[in-house]
Amino acid sequence: MAPIRLAIVGGGPTCTYVLERLAALTRARGTAVPLDVVVYDLSGEFGSGQVHSPRQTTTSYLNRIVGQVAFAADESVVEAGPLLPEGDRPTLLDWCRTRFEETGDPAFDMVAEDWPKRYVHGLALQDQFERYVELLRAAEGVTVTLRQAEVCDLEERGDRFAVLTTDGEPAFEADYVLMLTGHSSNKPETDPLQVAWARFTERADARLIPSAYPLEQSLTPDRTGPGSSVGCLGMGLTGIDVVLYLTEGRGGVFEREADGTLGYRPCGAEPDSIVVFSRNGLFTFARPYNQKERDIAALEYKGAFLTLAAVAELRRTVGRRNTINGVEQLQLDFEKHLFPLVVQEMALIHYSTLYGAEFRELAIAAARPAYEKFLAGADAFADHREACDLLTGPIEALALDTAAAVDWVISGAAPLDGTAGAGLPVRAATVSFLTVVHGADRAAELLELSGRPYEFAAAVAASSSPWRHAASAAKHRFSWDGTINPIPRGAYRTPEEYREVFLDFLDTDIRWAAQGNLSNPAKAAADAAWRDLRGVVIEAVDFGGLLASSHRDFLDVYTGHHNRLCQGASCEAMEKVTALIKAGYVDVSAGPEARVSCDEEAGKFRISGPVTGAERLVDSLVDARVHRFDAERDVMPVYPNLLARGIVRKWTNPGLGEDDFVPGGLDLTPEFHPVRADGSVEPRITFLGPPSEGVMYHQIGALRPNKDHHVIRDILCWINAFMPHGDPDRQNPTDRHQNDRHQNEGQHA
Repeated sequence: MAPIRLAIVGGGPTCTYVLERLAALTRARGTAVPLDVVVYDLSGEFGSGQVHSPRQTTTSYLNRIVGQVAFAADESVVEAGPLLPEGDRPTLLDWCRTRFEETGDPAFDMVAEDWPKRYVHGLALQDQFERYVELLRAAEGVTVTLRQAEVCDLEERGDRFAVLTTDGEPAFEADYVLMLTGHSSNKPETDPLQVAWARFTERADARLIPSAYPLEQSLTPDRTGPGSSVGCLGMGLTGIDVVLYLTEGRGGVFEREADGTLGYRPCGAEPDSIVVFSRNGLFTFARPYNQKERDIAALEYKGAFLTLAAVAELRRTVGRRNTINGVEQLQLDFEKHLFPLVVQEMALIHYSTLYGAEFRELAIAAARPAYEKFLAGADAFADHREACDLLTGPIEALALDTAAAVDWVISGAAPLDGTAGAGLPVRAATVSFLTVVHGADRAAELLELSGRPYEFAAAVAASSSPWRHAASAAKHRFSWDGTINPIPRGAYRTPEEYREVFLDFLDTDIRWAAQGNLSNPAKAAADAAWRDLRGVVIEAVDFGGLLASSHRDFLDVYTGHHNRLCQGASCEAMEKVTALIKAGYVDVSAGPEARVSCDEEAGKFRISGPVTGAERLVDSLVDARVHRFDAERDVMPVYPNLLARGIVRKWTNPGLGEDDFVPGGLDLTPEFHPVRADGSVEPRITFLGPPSEGVMYHQIGALRPNKDHHVIRDILCWINAFMPHGDPDRQNPTDRHQNDRHQNEGQHA
């Protein structure tokens, strides 16, 4: 039997998961399955890829806690097939504990809630990759070849595809190709802004750094050393990586001060100033302590309003009929039809966290008539604001009544055992409120005084919240605008005034994140609606679920909101950023809507803040934005070449009485096979990750333990094409991919 020839392009984390599944499946079969596997990776960092390289700076954090990282399928993954022995599939936490026992290195001394450094994840990925390669090579008839080379093209040769590389070595001809190229960037010459900036640097002393990664190569001391000023365009996770690399990465040290805050001790190798700015002028919000990790199945949020059933009903009542690739789709408008449900769900979660489970049940009942009216005729509203007001109105009314009753109790003017509006027991609401504001222990102490109203009121008034919550229930109001724009945009007299307001917000946000995603109303609302219910949004968006213009707005605006609300950095990282601002090394004073111009006289880039009045000159400008995948503009030659050959095409969301929308990603089937230029499907090639962004939403994800994760099912779509496993009468994971992906998205990234 001739071996099945497999080419895997990209040797990063997803490749590690692929080899794990192949190793488990080949070991479990009674008969040999000859495989000839070739893995290509330009960096040669097999297992980790360049993004998670163990050789990168030690200042960059992984964007999830150590307890949320796995490398192999486990018992939670439906129809994953046979599992490897537990010793061959440690979680990252298991791996770190073992490594700490072996080395004593404190970098590996972690508990489940700790945030690991990215290089630690890389070490573990490479270790597991090597283990899975070893298992595969031990299987009868299986060969695995690792090639450090850049794949630049795929050439069709009969029934196979030749994998062409830039090193000119003979091409491997594969029966099946799996493309796992991961994050990339777009050619600078395709960005008009970068073109203008690059031309300016040709006639000035200013320097342009078009892409931040790899940090060690782009942010060299000659460009960003002492005596220089650096502008950082982008305040997301990449921007935070840049800031920490240019300070702590140069040798600076963070130390706890006597008051418990974090201070920064410079080393002298930092740039004089790092001016960070973005369209909204905000860093991603601090990621909350994950209280749900102790029981994911029970504690991850189940929606009351933002549900798959609601999406289906909206498609029936207000969906607009369109045909995409020959398939009929009822398209929605995200802002008009779905965003109001997101806001309604957030309001419910916010107040339920504040006032308890009994409030939640009453609020759901009160909001049901308005909810059903909206589902039946969402187009009847003037705009999304009117719809939001309708949907949140009953919840807000109940919250106002409850707040008034709670404030009467804690002021000593009413007994604890009373009843608020709509029959809500005041005791339950008061206990919940005091617990949120002061913590369970202090709330219990205060409630012991509730039989003595004056003492109770005095004790409550004298207590301060460790999370800076307002003492009065009436001041706890949910507001979408306040959530996404927490720093007022009014006129500031000086940039320094804005800086102080910014620091005050950071302090509050870090405290709220430390309180947790079940205990803090704001963090609970964001985490549940935008993370736990992300599968509902995916159902609404995927495969042309949104109208073309709405799809564009969703990616341009609402994906940014999603990232800021629930894809943020750890409290530890944000404390470091705060310390750097206080120490004067990070300058946030440009504020929102900051603009970059080329100062010909100074020969530097000028960053202007229209809201704050700040004007800053910088020697180097680094673009720290994450580029949206665009096959035509990608710096990797393979995608433009595949487009030119007609093997792939970009996906188009056809407009209904409006322009088409072409996000940049590939036209793929639900099984991740490309649609060729002529409209036929190419089943021999599979694309996972960023190239699928556009036709699908939120395809970037790392494997989690104890979570039926879509990444494994996506991988099985590829594997099952050439190596079926299990009972052939059982449903193939390929056939159930879409529904399961929506049901099991949760907190996967």
